[in-house]
Amino acid sequence: MTYFVTGATGFIGRYLVEALLRRGKGTVYVLVRPRSAGKLDELREFWGKDSAKRVVMIKGDLGQPMLGVGKADVARLRGKVKHFFHLGAVYDIDASAETMEKANIAGTTNALALAEGVKAGCFHLVSSIAAAGLYRGTFTEDMFEEAEALDHPYHRTKHDSEGLVRTNGRLPFRIYRPGAVVGHSQTGFIDKIDGPYYFFKALQKLRESWPRWVPLVGIEGGYMSLVPVDYVVDAMVHLAHQPKLDGRCFHLTDPKPRRVGEILNVFARAAHAPEMAFRVDPKMFAVVPEQVTKSVERSKPIQNVVDQVLRDLQVPKSVLQFVNYPTRFDSTETRKLLDKAKIRVPALEDYAWRLWDYWERHLDPDLSIDRSLRGAVKGKVVVVTGGSSGIGEAVAIRVADAGGKVVIVARDEEKLAEVRKKIADRGGHAKTYSCDITDYAANDKLAKDILKEFGQVDVLVNNAGRSIRRSLALSYDRFHDFERTMQLNYFACVRLTMNLLPSMTARRSGHVINVSSIGVLTNAPRFSAYVASKAALESFARCAASEFHDENVHFTIINMPLVRTPMIAPTKLYDEMPTIISPDEAADMIADAIIRQPQRIATRLGVMAEIMHLVMPKLSEVVMNSAYRMFPDSAAAHGKREGEPPRPPTKEAMLFAMLMRGIHW
Repeated sequence: MTYFVTGATGFIGRYLVEALLRRGKGTVYVLVRPRSAGKLDELREFWGKDSAKRVVMIKGDLGQPMLGVGKADVARLRGKVKHFFHLGAVYDIDASAETMEKANIAGTTNALALAEGVKAGCFHLVSSIAAAGLYRGTFTEDMFEEAEALDHPYHRTKHDSEGLVRTNGRLPFRIYRPGAVVGHSQTGFIDKIDGPYYFFKALQKLRESWPRWVPLVGIEGGYMSLVPVDYVVDAMVHLAHQPKLDGRCFHLTDPKPRRVGEILNVFARAAHAPEMAFRVDPKMFAVVPEQVTKSVERSKPIQNVVDQVLRDLQVPKSVLQFVNYPTRFDSTETRKLLDKAKIRVPALEDYAWRLWDYWERHLDPDLSIDRSLRGAVKGKVVVVTGGSSGIGEAVAIRVADAGGKVVIVARDEEKLAEVRKKIADRGGHAKTYSCDITDYAANDKLAKDILKEFGQVDVLVNNAGRSIRRSLALSYDRFHDFERTMQLNYFACVRLTMNLLPSMTARRSGHVINVSSIGVLTNAPRFSAYVASKAALESFARCAASEFHDENVHFTIINMPLVRTPMIAPTKLYDEMPTIISPDEAADMIADAIIRQPQRIATRLGVMAEIMHLVMPKLSEVVMNSAYRMFPDSAAAHGKREGEPPRPPTKEAMLFAMLMRGIHW
């Protein structure tokens, strides 16, 4: 048996050709544009050795009369083609109306002309459920003219192409309307992001931000019918070869469609992401007066927010109109035919994990982005304060190794020289400045000197800081602790940031990273001076981010867990803590901030502590108070002489610290 297939190099086409080759010994002629010949060669390996002889390329183009097939090829095919499968079309809802018109309407017209020219036995059109438009209710397989709301060019061109086939009057035909086609149920393979895949990035971000057990509020949405490509192809091939079915339309849809919210929850489970425990039906918003909704739609600030959210989640705006899809598709007659061959739609739960796994390994848009530190900092100027030891030193070395121009700021010239030598020994380059940034005049001069020498600052890492661990009961006569902590952790950082911001806004490019503390999220006892200063810096950064967002200057807050650095060395209690992270681990967080430019980076424990404080403040207070009583003040905080052995932490305290990894106690 001889076949002709347009769109053979597409997603459905590759599997259709494979299925036709498996079915018998016939020849499969495939329409291929000359510039796509290389893609056909790649597919031959997928189709197997037999395809070298049985799959024959016919050069042509959807946009040309008779698909651009030459007269010699038309003569060669005349009378031989039993089944003409027309899959060539645009399936991208974001494509322009002109593109859809050319591919879906003109392409079908030209395909019909060629099929008639070669005297094909039957014309098989692979359409879509989009041909029903936004019909409200159940659309059956014998319905066509009843389609509603065909305003979107994707819906309209799919509907009109069906009309061309139905009214041609010269060729026997069969029409197939697949639901939303997803990847292969056995391999997960798909060649592009479409349909539910647009929401995978949002699920991934939720997984990274929230523990899986946290219940979320989401949308209910309309009913969607997802079908894996292997089911669609198996159904088409079977139906195409059954007698006495000409002139019919077949719905290749899931007989048990699911709400959008339910589908997202299935994929959330596959992604190990939190699920939407409570789902809101968008119909609830129908009670809002139309003039209000139109006013909201016209509001530029609201649209800017919506656009930013969609950009962050990488969801096309056009997809939102299908979230509350109003149509359900009856496939009763088609299922009767397929049940005899035991061809059934597999349950989404059985293969969703394969779709997710394939997307995350091969199609996640972030995979194509250079997420290396080298890609983010090579040739760029990165200023790191507090860079002579601890976190700052680790960050400076990491950035220099990645090819960045590191500017290290600290007070101790000898330590700065040591770090500069370490970087030089590794083949990097660093410029060091000895400066006490709490001295405003020195702070101002530092910024001027850096800009004079380098011309710009691409990234500022406000890492320099001071920590004081002392309970309030022991601080009544030590108000200066609060003043000096605020002086370095807040005022000095703000001063340096404001000194560099004008050059960043002038270039419309810049990134300020503020190293804050997990203590701001946990409200750690004994750290009131330290946490207050870091909270002030966070508030400044959030306000500044709002002002400079449209000038491409970004601010990132890192709620750093407890790090084993010289800053915490005086607190001997921490020598016993096995759960404190290293400076290298802290540098990983800062490197991630440089690469991704998020607004905040925090551990899950820190985020949950903040949520607990917001939702159950009294319970949070009790937990923190219990920790306060477990961990004693240091000997130094009590004013005892240096070197006096501290009281060792109890086993209970050690267990508590292990459970609350990285929190300041």
